[in-house]
Amino acid sequence: MRRVILIVATAAIALALAWWLAALPGHVSATVAGLSIEAPAPVAVIALAVFVLLVHLVLRLLSGLLHIRGRIGFWNARRRRAGGDVAVGRSLVALAAGEASGARRQADRARRLLGDTPQTLLLAAEARRLANEDASAAQIYTVMAGREDAAFLGLRGLFRQALAREDWNAAAEIAQRAESAHPGGTWLRAERAQLAVRVGNWSQALALAGPDAPVADFATAAAEAEGDPVQATRLARRAWKANPGLTPAALAYARLLRRSGRESRALVVVQQAWASFPHPDLAAFALAPLTDRLARMKVAERLAGKNPDHPESHFLLAQETLATGLTGAARRHVEAARRGGLTQKRLWLLLADIEAQERGETEEGRLAQRDALRQAANAEADPTWRCQTCGSVYPNWQPACPACHTAGHIRWGDATHLALPGPE
Repeated sequence: MRRVILIVATAAIALALAWWLAALPGHVSATVAGLSIEAPAPVAVIALAVFVLLVHLVLRLLSGLLHIRGRIGFWNARRRRAGGDVAVGRSLVALAAGEASGARRQADRARRLLGDTPQTLLLAAEARRLANEDASAAQIYTVMAGREDAAFLGLRGLFRQALAREDWNAAAEIAQRAESAHPGGTWLRAERAQLAVRVGNWSQALALAGPDAPVADFATAAAEAEGDPVQATRLARRAWKANPGLTPAALAYARLLRRSGRESRALVVVQQAWASFPHPDLAAFALAPLTDRLARMKVAERLAGKNPDHPESHFLLAQETLATGLTGAARRHVEAARRGGLTQKRLWLLLADIEAQERGETEEGRLAQRDALRQAANAEADPTWRCQTCGSVYPNWQPACPACHTAGHIRWGDATHLALPGPE
């Protein structure tokens, strides 16, 4: 209905305008170069309108001819843009499908049509990486790393390549550059933390540690590697506070206290660690400066008193009472440790020593010793440092497993009953 009204209104206006022109009175005359022209006013008005229209059309044509090169360039750019977008999409699909040749072909086409943009460069590099052309991919990543608008993308590609070839020093350098290009990236922080574990940079691993990271392990290792005694003590104390039951943390802190002349404080740290998780190395540290048997016995009793019912406490007292010649007391502590679940090889060997000292070379003594040694041969292995993740065994504690590179999972125990200190 609106269209009909519009058509009727337009026709009425045109008819009124024509009627008005036809009714114009008078004539128009002009002389040009000796030529006289005379026409009625309506005809002159129409001729003037036609002339103006023709001039406008000529000017438009001339303007179009002057800008034809720019228009052709604009049309070509639109065509290249459309073709480049299609190539980008096809390259992404090929990458997702694992089609290396198709991804490279479409990525190169996108570069030809769109130029070297961050997107096309990344596609080209990823396509070559998929095709195992690492050298070509590295060249493109390097070009990206030198551009302000693609630096982080290029550095991330170079970082992954360094990790793949296990070039940890190069990876660490690239990670620092990437941090400068894009500070505070979550992905980069996690990667840098893992890299710090790989290269043994425990101070950096501690600085980059997330909420679930083994802070006590990192701080202990950092303290042991620190050359400044004050800073080392600060790190060791942080490790011990984070996990009092982690024996290496307590020992690292206690050793630094002993070196600074704070022997009583060092023994307090060891005793508190024994209360959380008794370990033979704690007893060895506490007894190391002592040679007098009675003095050693007193320190052992004080240490065992922090966790009197634990099998390790009874085993420690059995060793020290045997050293003082109290075989009866040693035997009682061995039996108490056995009732507490300590049935390892070391217990039977200690019992054999008790039999040898108490009964000597009598027939009864020899039989008792042989029985104890036979039990030791069949007993479970003594506890050691073992990785909770892969099961690898080590003679000493380490902050990360050299076999599986898992941090904070090497703990004291045996294969079936891994002893775990308190949570972080």
